[in-house]
Amino acid sequence: MSLVRVHNLSLSLDGYGTGEGQSLEAPFGHAGDRLHRWFFPTRTFHTILGKEGGDTGVEDAVAHTWNDGIGAEIMGRNKFGPQRGPWQEYEWKGWWGPNPPFHTPVFIMTHHPRPSVEMAGGTTFHFVDGSPHEVLAQAREAAAGLDVRIGGGPTTVRAFLAADLVDHLHVAVVPILLGRGERLWDGLEGLEQRFHVESFTAPSGVTHLTFTRHPA
Repeated sequence: MSLVRVHNLSLSLDGYGTGEGQSLEAPFGHAGDRLHRWFFPTRTFHTILGKEGGDTGVEDAVAHTWNDGIGAEIMGRNKFGPQRGPWQEYEWKGWWGPNPPFHTPVFIMTHHPRPSVEMAGGTTFHFVDGSPHEVLAQAREAAAGLDVRIGGGPTTVRAFLAADLVDHLHVAVVPILLGRGERLWDGLEGLEQRFHVESFTAPSGVTHLTFTRHPA
């Protein structure tokens, strides 16, 4: 069985994965870019942008595994774009330009399905309404034996954790306090009992935690 993985999920000290007031101009709300400043200098991020260079230190070492062995991605609608409710128009095709970095089928969880969108580089966005179990079944079929990544945001990751569907989770705890937004950990008391947990703190002050499911 393929694994279900979460990588490079940045959280504030008080558990928020995005700030309040998300919009086209502010994809992460009042958090701005503060949750992801640790990631921007890495070679992994440079590669995603199609650029050369970037740091190859400890944070790149943990970040670069995000795409290894991935055959499909699942994300929430809020990660795909700023629209809410019924689709007003279909011109919006994500934040990532004509060639998104996924290069796999991507299943976007929404209560308002719409036609799939095929992008350059092998990415196809599918808009599906279903439970985590139902959407994961579709993603696993599309992944053809490779792993499935839960790409975010925090509400979507929390839903898959609550359904006990995640095998590997990497979170980057950034030393800031947001106070409001979307939290990851609510309702997940005792989560650590399912996983082997490791952590290290990088020179940036970010603490990286990995949760790996205990063998059955």
